[in-house]
Amino acid sequence: MNWDIVEGNWKQFKGKAKEQWGKLTDDDLDVIAGKRDQLVGRVQEAYGVSKDEAEKQIRDFEDRNKDWRQ
Repeated sequence: MNWDIVEGNWKQFKGKAKEQWGKLTDDDLDVIAGKRDQLVGRVQEAYGVSKDEAEKQIRDFEDRNKDWRQ
């Protein structure tokens, strides 16, 4: 997934992130602003998971949203 594209289209993309990680608040999503490292950290905090688990969830999410890759 090209996170530069995600960052540039974050307003459209954050709905997909909210569906995947419902515990993330709108404020969390605004802070993330399409930055993958921020998403990892916020998923860790919201779900109490390790960095490795957060990375795995995001990789799975990327695989399901391949249409955003370019």
